[in-house]
Amino acid sequence: MACGQIESGDFPDFDDLYCKFCFVYGPDWVITTGLEEGISQVAQKSSDGRQLMVWNFPLDVTFKSTNPFGWPQLVVSVYGLDTLGHDVVRGYGFVHLPISPGRHTCKIPMYVPQSSSTVQQLTSWLTGRPPEFVEQRFVAQGSGREVTRVYSQGSVTVKISIVTKDLNALGYQTGRGERSLPVTSQPTTH
Repeated sequence: MACGQIESGDFPDFDDLYCKFCFVYGPDWVITTGLEEGISQVAQKSSDGRQLMVWNFPLDVTFKSTNPFGWPQLVVSVYGLDTLGHDVVRGYGFVHLPISPGRHTCKIPMYVPQSSSTVQQLTSWLTGRPPEFVEQRFVAQGSGREVTRVYSQGSVTVKISIVTKDLNALGYQTGRGERSLPVTSQPTTH
């Protein structure tokens, strides 16, 4: 079970952003309760020095599986309006749900696709439509990503509590305690 929130986003160059989320998981996994995808409200930058977009958007999902292959991943996409009033992507990112039970903080680096040619860049500029992925789940899959050109833009913070059941009985040692997952997604102990 995963319960928590998409807490905030750090996008210094933008304001009035919202996020979409979805879970990507393997063929042996099933969601037993909770939502597979969702969309948040629009958030403005905070007035303090950090200037974060605070969504505090709840996540509550329970998975069931007989196999750890295809461990669930959380995919987050952030959108906002451009000067012409079009919805445009401000960042894509993903993180595997933590394996160990406990409370975790994940900072997800976000990135945006780039046009692959000068003609596409010109077309994008003329139409006011920057490149974006057709399917947001693409960012959590390995196939085809090696030829994708992207640039980094912002980050999203997710706080999530994980509860596991019967993993030790199946021979999997997951550990315990509160952990923080930095940008590199490696657990560190506080």
